[in-house]
Amino acid sequence: MTASPDIPRAWRSLAEGAVLLDGFHALKHALRFGAAVPLAVATDRAAALALAEDLAPDVRAALDGLLTEVDDAAYRQLVPRPHPTGVAALAERPDREAALRTLGSLPRRAPVVVLDQPRNLGNAGAVVRLAAGFGATGVVTTGPLDPWHPNVVRGGAGLHFATVVERLDVADLPPGPVFALDAEGEDIRGVRLPDDAVLAFGSERSGLTPELRGRADRLLSLPMRPQVSSYNLATSVAMTLYHWSSQSPAGAPAPAGTPAEN
Repeated sequence: MTASPDIPRAWRSLAEGAVLLDGFHALKHALRFGAAVPLAVATDRAAALALAEDLAPDVRAALDGLLTEVDDAAYRQLVPRPHPTGVAALAERPDREAALRTLGSLPRRAPVVVLDQPRNLGNAGAVVRLAAGFGATGVVTTGPLDPWHPNVVRGGAGLHFATVVERLDVADLPPGPVFALDAEGEDIRGVRLPDDAVLAFGSERSGLTPELRGRADRLLSLPMRPQVSSYNLATSVAMTLYHWSSQSPAGAPAPAGTPAEN
């Protein structure tokens, strides 16, 4: 597929309301999990297809039909921060009403992760990636941060399409017992987390908001040696989801994982 002078125009017409998939791995994961991708570009189409052949042969045919080659100057007009793979795409954002139905349905086979007033876009993306890997039902954020911001999607490597990702008010959180992580809570190691749990995490700087704390059914703490002030947000989520998965065979990740990806 050769480059077309209409690509920048088509990109601009689709960009509003679309999800920016920044880099090869974000596009790969979006395709694997059913994203509708109307437009995808690469600065080196042959290299992108070779990367797919090597790392993701399951999506190579789809990429072959999607990718249009553009020169570097055109590519840099389309994305705010060029990715080393020189690949970018636009995807349709999943339907919000369908997402809310999934979050609100009981019984659930896996918890919902709630990030209470998160501030760091990269950390939020890392949590989405973790939630997808553990098979969590979804990730909900409260507060002003947009969980579909391009930097969050980049941090999540396109795995927003592998789970539900939404922003809600605390009053509208999904049903289920709320377990909130807090330094003053009881040791998580003595608590069984049910599959329908809502697992809430405050920001690293401020912790839980009073509103979320008031919704909590139980406060839990992670093991931590004295004089260590906190864990990174994504680390806290990973420890908590691992604790849940070790108790729930239905939620345990497959034993054969894939290597870490950039």
